[in-house]
Amino acid sequence: MAKSRLIGDYPVIGIRPIIDGRRGPLKVRESLEDQTMNMAKAAKALFEENLRYSNGEPVKVVIADTTIGRVAEAAACAAKFKKEGVDITLSVTPCWCYGSETMDMDPNTIKGVWGFNATERPGAVYLAAVLAAHAQKGLPAFGIYGKDVQDADDTSMPDDVKEKLLRFARSAVAVATMRGKSYLQIGSTCMGIAGSVIDPDFIEEYLGMRVESVDEVEIIRRMTEGIYDEAEYQKALAWTKAKCKEGFDKNPEFVRKSDEQKEKDWEFVVKMMCIIKDLMNGNDNLPAGCEEEAVGHNAIAAGFQGQRQWTDFYPNADFAEALLNTSFDWEGVREPYILATENDVLNGIGMLFMKLLTNRPQMFADVRTHWSADAVKRVTGYDIEGKAKEAGGFIHLINSGACCLDACGEVKDENGNGIMKEWYNVTEEDADKILEATTWNAADNGYFRGGGYSSRFLTRAEMPATMIRLNLVKGLGPVLQIVEGWTVNLPDEVSDIIWKRTDYTWPCTWFAPRCTGEGAFKSAYDLMNNWGANHGAISYGHIGADIITMASMLRIPVALHNVPDEKIFRPACWGAFGTKDLEGADFRACENYGPLYK
Repeated sequence: MAKSRLIGDYPVIGIRPIIDGRRGPLKVRESLEDQTMNMAKAAKALFEENLRYSNGEPVKVVIADTTIGRVAEAAACAAKFKKEGVDITLSVTPCWCYGSETMDMDPNTIKGVWGFNATERPGAVYLAAVLAAHAQKGLPAFGIYGKDVQDADDTSMPDDVKEKLLRFARSAVAVATMRGKSYLQIGSTCMGIAGSVIDPDFIEEYLGMRVESVDEVEIIRRMTEGIYDEAEYQKALAWTKAKCKEGFDKNPEFVRKSDEQKEKDWEFVVKMMCIIKDLMNGNDNLPAGCEEEAVGHNAIAAGFQGQRQWTDFYPNADFAEALLNTSFDWEGVREPYILATENDVLNGIGMLFMKLLTNRPQMFADVRTHWSADAVKRVTGYDIEGKAKEAGGFIHLINSGACCLDACGEVKDENGNGIMKEWYNVTEEDADKILEATTWNAADNGYFRGGGYSSRFLTRAEMPATMIRLNLVKGLGPVLQIVEGWTVNLPDEVSDIIWKRTDYTWPCTWFAPRCTGEGAFKSAYDLMNNWGANHGAISYGHIGADIITMASMLRIPVALHNVPDEKIFRPACWGAFGTKDLEGADFRACENYGPLYK
């Protein structure tokens, strides 16, 4: 599909077919060779058909050259996997095997084991034994075992097995993709927001990434000295003038910029976007003598400080933030970037998690206001319906412009439902619909004295969505919050009334959580009361189960979620920390094993 913007190969999944090593006159091992290798081939096909890297390519999967029955074959497999760059291993078996002799002992791989559920051979016995060995050695592994007994010659893969295999692999690929990459902060802490105070130890020890930092003045230097791709800039400016509609200017006349000043602002923000891309991933087309700048920072995600030192004087970064997070620009459809407004690194990392799990563009928003049914009725006369009514209200998600434009919901699936597509499924027609639903309004000069343009749209669709927040707690470390719910499609006249009570020039989304009647999920109000910070990262789809699995790989406990217990999939050894209180067990396990890269 698309060329990777990042340095380094994508993670490879290695399949380890494990077999009973006994030979002898009854040919125990020989009788199992085909079945064992076919399990490996089935897993390989499942992964290649269903999983893609962030650039759209199918994941790479390799299988050991032989089945693995004793130590020598395990060593040969390890040697092959090292050459192939394997970061993730799945061991598969239909039978009893020698656990400590055949297990994956590499402390740096993410491990899963699939034991075939049949009665002819004790695949479940091996699964239990090898998972116990992993626990004993401090090497957490995910156990996969079908609910229903299959016949020995049954080559089908049950749906519950497929679900766990894909959840494991999808989460593992996301985790391993981050390793060795960078988070680039442009500027520093914004307006005292704790989430934008970078903790490099967390980034390094939990994610395997490094922190890169440049001052915002670097953007001005590059503008002043012409350190950008002039041809790209001209193409981007022409596309912007043709495709990006300018909206109304809410500023009073005495602070409103002239048409000439606004034209200069457009040139500034477009050039700014080009330069931020270059800072993240480099650009081979920079002028001669700019070889250092051409390299970039190998940033898989970034954040821009903006307020206030920048925005009190220069046009804001809303244009760059919104479009970079979107699935297209003047080059056409392309992999979205991750750029957090206000340099909220913790929200940016949340966006990154979900982008890598879904390959979809991500939303960044203030978790701004809870609207109860009574409040909506009082202000608008409207009785809320559907998902909002079930939640007892909804939450207003709104921010000045970092949200991906795809979130407008104007793109539809085959059934006419609003959708945010995987970026490689977005068409030029989709992009035009999204742009048509978006205006670019002159920035509020009370917030942004330097001007600029904020994206503006209303999410007019009910879409499944998952919102997360990563927080750092002193004495505890990182914790994650997850809530599945839906965007809410209110009548336009109702939206207008309550939208105008805050900033009417910013992208607007109404969100209702799926409520369970318990704890933080009694109602939308209770969720708002328990949310851990001012921002949230939002993805299309109900992906909470995948995030829980991914978090356990990273040793980040989940403090709040509304994912059904039956969908929770963590390493088998998490059960040693308790099976009744899963939330508490998660905290204890994460504390015990500690950061993945420490």
